[in-house]
Amino acid sequence: MPASSRRNLYLIAGVLAVVGLVAFLVILDSVRESDGLSAIDRPVQGWLEGMRSPALTGVMAVLAMVFGPVAMPVIILVTTLWWGFAARHAWRPLLLAGGMIVGVAIVQILAPVIGRERPPIDAMLLDVDHTPSFPSGHVMGATDFLLIVTFLVFSRRQNPVSAVVAFVVAAALVTAIAACRVYLGYHWPTDVLASISLSLIVFGSVIAVDTWRTVRVGPPAALE
Repeated sequence: MPASSRRNLYLIAGVLAVVGLVAFLVILDSVRESDGLSAIDRPVQGWLEGMRSPALTGVMAVLAMVFGPVAMPVIILVTTLWWGFAARHAWRPLLLAGGMIVGVAIVQILAPVIGRERPPIDAMLLDVDHTPSFPSGHVMGATDFLLIVTFLVFSRRQNPVSAVVAFVVAAALVTAIAACRVYLGYHWPTDVLASISLSLIVFGSVIAVDTWRTVRVGPPAALE
């Protein structure tokens, strides 16, 4: 591709990483100081709790299971192995796996250090969870997976409309999963927003690494 297109990819990667880092630091500061953005926690959680119904709870429980700590690793493993064999190359499957591992490591390091308590136990609709609340591992894992897969698949296609549609669908699923964790009573809204912010950093890093590894620059005739 032209050098300008590669620069644009690096620019997008940098903007995503910076926006994600700044957003995370702002959210973290508001949580530690119990001011700023953390003011939305109880009102938003109360609003979502007011929407509870047996049918909606069933849908949210399925979302939590599919993108939870048991099913999600299986989905990632199957996707990685199938992709590698079907495409007959290892780069994109390994990049997906690497991005997911980095995301898990970030949550495992930050959550105990920050040590935020979850919402009250009586608000939890499924099993009781006493692990730290901030950031949300469910939301970060799902967001990393959806954004990275969407980029790695649709960045290889020439149709920009399909890429836009795919990212809109991914964003809608991320929103649903984030709302699910708050609805079920396991996270505060700022927990899930922090996870999405961290995922933007991971996503930007994946774009940068993939661009460095795979993008060739030159005139169209030289790239054919």
